Parts: sequence; C-alpha cells; structure tokens
Amino acid sequence: MDKAKVYFTKELTPEAVVELYKKLNKDLPGKVAVKVHSGEEGNQNYLKPLFMKPMIDYVKGVVVECNTAYEGARNTTEKHKKLMESHEWSKYFDVDIMDAEGEITLDIPEGKVIKKNYVGKNIQNYDSMLVLSHFKGHPMGGYGGALKQLSIGVASGHGKRYIHCCGHDGSYEDMFNQKQEEFLESMADAASSVTNYFKDNILYINVMCNMSVDCDCCNVAEDPCMKDIGILASTDPVAIDQACIDLVVNSDDPGKEHLLERINSRQGIHTIEAASDLGIGTREYELVEI
Repeated sequence: MDKAKVYFTKELTPEAVVELYKKLNKDLPGKVAVKVHSGEEGNQNYLKPLFMKPMIDYVKGVVVECNTAYEGARNTTEKHKKLMESHEWSKYFDVDIMDAEGEITLDIPEGKVIKKNYVGKNIQNYDSMLVLSHFKGHPMGGYGGALKQLSIGVASGHGKRYIHCCGHDGSYEDMFNQKQEEFLESMADAASSVTNYFKDNILYINVMCNMSVDCDCCNVAEDPCMKDIGILASTDPVAIDQACIDLVVNSDDPGKEHLLERINSRQGIHTIEAASDLGIGTREYELVEI
C-alpha cells in the first residue's frame, strides 16, 4: 500500500478545519453523517459545536451519535437528546441519535475477534460520513481518535458492549474483564465494518487540542496535560491516528510523558496495528504541513 497523505496545520481555528478538509480534494456525496463526540455531561474537554460549525455547515451534514453502554447522560435516547440540547449541538445542527430506533448488523467475515458489528439503524439514511475526532487519551483504549469514532462511536449501545466484551453479549461488568489485545482488535474489526460500509465516501479530521489522558466520555476528566498541536485531515483512518501518535512522541512538551504513559499502558498502538492488518489503511504516511 502506498503512503497515505495526512494534511496538518498548527492553526487551531474553525476556519482552518474547513481549509484542511478542502486539501483532501474530495466531495462527500449525498446526505452526509458527521460523527462527533457529544461529550459526557460534566466533561470540560470535548470539542464544542461552534468550533465545528463552519465544517459541518460546509458539508451540509447531520450530526450523528449513538447511545452509550454505561450509566450517564447518554445511555438512553431521551437523555442523549437532552444532552445534545444542553451542549448546544441541537441549537446549531440537525442531530440524529442513530440507534434511537434500533440497530442493524454489519458482517465482518475477516474479523480478528468479532465477525459482526451492531451499529445504529439510521446509518442507512446516509450516503457518506465525515469523522470529526478529538484526539486525546482514553481510560480503556489508551487513546481516542478516528478508529475509536468508527468503532465504539458508530456502534449502538448494545454494539458498544458487544465490542467491549469481544464478541459476547456480556454484562456491564464483563466489559472491564476482557483480554486487552482482544478488545483492541475488536475495535479494529468494528472500524473495518464501517469503512467497508461507506467505501470511499468517508473522510477523517482529527483535532489535537485539550489533550487529557481521559476521554470525552468521562464526566470527570483530567485537565489537558500538554499543549495543543493542531489539526489533521486524511482519507485514511489508520494513517491519521498514527500521525497523531507520532506528533505526540516527537513533541518537546514534557507533558507528553503523561499522555504516552496512558496510551502505552493500554497498548493503544495495537488498535492501529490491527486496523492496518485488516487493510483499512496504512501506517505509512506523508505528513503535509499547511
């Protein structure tokens, strides 16, 4: 596989997101689902709607999310819709909780761990997807980026638990008692099913700011531990996540050690390795700074 192009800018503005997107030189056809992280109630680090507004308006997209598999403000459709209102997503955009009316199954015949993925039923209403990811740490996966958005992010509430339980319909407690490598491979499997669903009609933007060791799904998250780095865009979810990891590694910010400890202690890079093995992208990339 040839090197993927990953476009990068240090400018962290709403307008820069759009300019970087344009560098991909590809229009997303039809009705566009824009996958964001709505941010758990109480979380201070998630990317706010106004920062994303020019980009979402540019593609005339619908903001999409799915319910969570854990207690909180987003584990039922009713609560999630209220959260989307209080976080002002609904104020600026059409919002779709994709598993509000159920789920569909995407087959993964070549999956390393799971052979099917349960995603929000309303995915069928879209022709293409823009994955807007906030790059940061994660308590379970090590880091959160494009691959996590594709996997856990697009999965239904039930599907999230199925991924966490490595292909079993386990309990909430079971989600925290799986082999780490198998969990990470399950995420890669799930991500591959979404990329296969949309084929070439899916693009990725990662925003490297507010980088805490905790995810936006944490209602009480640590404050960011290192300085903001910038924005990346690519047609390749593996390359864009690998580039983010490399930018952290190569940073001269001493706070990176705290973030890298979180990523490495959870074997976060293994999700990227597994996704590369599945052929949904390449770890070899050219970073094009704008």
